[in-house]
Amino acid sequence: MGVLFWLLAYSAAFAQQDTIRVEERKSKKEKPDYSSLPKNPRKATMLSAILPGAGQVYNGKAWKVPILYAGFMADIYFIGYNNSRYQVFREALFAFDEGEDNLFPSLNRDALVRNVDYWRRNRDLTILLLGVIYALNIIDANVDAHLSGFDISDELSLAIEPSMQQFAAQNQSLGISVKLKFK
Repeated sequence: MGVLFWLLAYSAAFAQQDTIRVEERKSKKEKPDYSSLPKNPRKATMLSAILPGAGQVYNGKAWKVPILYAGFMADIYFIGYNNSRYQVFREALFAFDEGEDNLFPSLNRDALVRNVDYWRRNRDLTILLLGVIYALNIIDANVDAHLSGFDISDELSLAIEPSMQQFAAQNQSLGISVKLKFK
């Protein structure tokens, strides 16, 4: 009788572990529910990743698109400018090394090398900045979609008022209180 009891208890414990594992698998596969939010963050993110600014339009913030594209255009201009200056100094360095005349006869080899390094570094940094602008575009669309359901109505209020509190029978304190009201 005792062996039968332990055998049943042992099998019941394994059956319970199997149901827990099945429930864990189900909970891991569940996707987040964005139905309560007015805007879908995943859709806004994908739109901005495919076409920069599309997520902002989807979120109803189309005024951000010209700012975004102005940032892209300004950065692309500076990439071109820095690259052209890099190419000019690079050619001048090659001409100097071959003993030919270059555009900068007053500069020695060290100065030409410094200029080549300077303009190459600036070009590379502006290329990185282009990636940062693109990433910020995607992050902005995602965060804006998440915050689209945030309550900013008049039901919330913050008041700063003077206050007087009594700590003991004759000890009073004057101060400022901050009150957050939810109506």
